[in-house]
Amino acid sequence: MPTGTNKKTETDTRNRMNDIKAYNDFGTWIRRQFPFRVQKLSVDAGFTCPNRDGSISLGGCIFCDNRTFNPSYCNSRKTVTQQLVSGKEFFARKYPDMKYLAYFQAFTNTYAPLERLRQLYEEALAVDDVVGIVIGTRPDCVTDELLSYLQELQNSPRHPFVLMEYGIESCNDHTLQLINRGHDFACTKKAVEQTHRYGILTGGHIILGLPGEDKEESIRQAEIISSLPLDILKIHQMQIIKGTPLAKLYEENPFHVYTVDEYIELVGEYLKHLRQSLVVERFVSQSPATLLIAPKWGLKNHEFTDKLNNYLRLNNISQGQASERI
Repeated sequence: MPTGTNKKTETDTRNRMNDIKAYNDFGTWIRRQFPFRVQKLSVDAGFTCPNRDGSISLGGCIFCDNRTFNPSYCNSRKTVTQQLVSGKEFFARKYPDMKYLAYFQAFTNTYAPLERLRQLYEEALAVDDVVGIVIGTRPDCVTDELLSYLQELQNSPRHPFVLMEYGIESCNDHTLQLINRGHDFACTKKAVEQTHRYGILTGGHIILGLPGEDKEESIRQAEIISSLPLDILKIHQMQIIKGTPLAKLYEENPFHVYTVDEYIELVGEYLKHLRQSLVVERFVSQSPATLLIAPKWGLKNHEFTDKLNNYLRLNNISQGQASERI
């Protein structure tokens, strides 16, 4: 056999090995859900939060600034339809056959009467090529009435994709109080279990590196998160954004912020304690440089993921590894 053929075979084998993830990644999972490519389109439907408007508190979570994740086409002064059409135009140039998930992302997207929510969600689903909705919300803003409606919606003849995504942030009640979350972890557990019972895909979002939480505390929480009936998990690093109460806290009483290598080590250990069936959507968030105080890693999201995957591969780390050894 020619030498060149051997080299090509070896290269192909290495490429296949590199494609094998050490975790249950969202990209692979979402491709199994649809016979076509899908993209989330963020929507700002003009909601607020009960810890912003005075219902339970004021000021919101101490780390939150909506400008860090809203794309340019996402503007609450526009209708849901207008935002989605603008978002489609943004992506359609590159992927003309793309379908879309309307991502109700900004603030608490179940914090309104059911009739108003129904109007917004169904307006989104009426837009051409929108095949589902993702609803970002808080665990203290969900009701059986809403979940029953979402169950009926996803079981309707059009069968839209429906995912409820809860901001969990931490399992530690002291931390939740510190960040002005306005609810305890028992509330989170109840909401996740309630949503799961209705057969609705359930996602969660957590932050690693919140003030007062070290590596050991994060790993302790990994097993708690893993025990919840979550389908999908987003993991983000703690980011300190200019103008937030967290920025003031950091200035007055500086706390440790992970370097990129420290964070990668933490994520590797965290993954070991997550059950293998839990889909991991992401590990990092990237805020605009003009707003970010720390940590400043200088990496794009895909560059971070490449570094993480290399670390996991070199150290033979895989999701669920710790539970397998028990």
